Amino acid sequence: MALIPEKCEGYCQGVDGRAGPNLACEGCGRAVATRMDDCGLWQTVWLEPGAVVRRPSGFPAGPPPDWDELERAEHRVPPVEPDGSWSRRWEAAVGVALARLVAATGDRPVILPADGVTELLGHAIGRYLLAGPDARTVGLAGPGICTPRPRPDVLLVPCHPLTGTPWRPPGDDAAVVPLDSGVWAYLAHPGETSPMPATGVLPDGVLRDDYPLPPRPRLPLTPHHRASEYALAGLPAMRAPRLRRYHDAYRS
Repeated sequence: MALIPEKCEGYCQGVDGRAGPNLACEGCGRAVATRMDDCGLWQTVWLEPGAVVRRPSGFPAGPPPDWDELERAEHRVPPVEPDGSWSRRWEAAVGVALARLVAATGDRPVILPADGVTELLGHAIGRYLLAGPDARTVGLAGPGICTPRPRPDVLLVPCHPLTGTPWRPPGDDAAVVPLDSGVWAYLAHPGETSPMPATGVLPDGVLRDDYPLPPRPRLPLTPHHRASEYALAGLPAMRAPRLRRYHDAYRS
């Protein structure tokens, strides 16, 4: 494919697809896809359904990802971008998870665990679920980590990286809130974070005690407002009077 120059409009230093398909087949010249590669946008190419045909490559398909994939270091999505700002993926994922948490708790206050979940998500959740009586407990659960005991009222669990199906503890039908698998993986398996020194000779895999602490932007993490709003609108639980009032107040 080749770019169509007259359809490469963008806001700043790239193309954002505002003029429609901007990629053409080099063989026939037909517009077949739209590339987005502008500031503030993920690099992506959207194929035109009516212009392309799916054909098998003849190569064997690779094994589908399993829950074990979430324990790999490369699957984790850090909360901070290289430029020092909050990750756009985290902002969107937290916005969607927040809507699901409101639905799962019935707009009641929540009590977060005293770990990285509170450190990273506490401010975002506290802005939309205020403190008060009749609070619901929230905990982190998923493959590779033990489900808290006693079981919290709501579990933050990962979505499957391929199917999007939320993970559940075996035989557990209580409330869960699915979270983006890369964000969940960072919360569950953040890697080495302690600056405490190791005594004696450093064993293999032990880090020094003088490495910098994980970066944190100046302002707390704020969920993406539109992602939360769209997620709220799509949840059947929002039809209940209590949650409908929450949805209307959130939009205003």
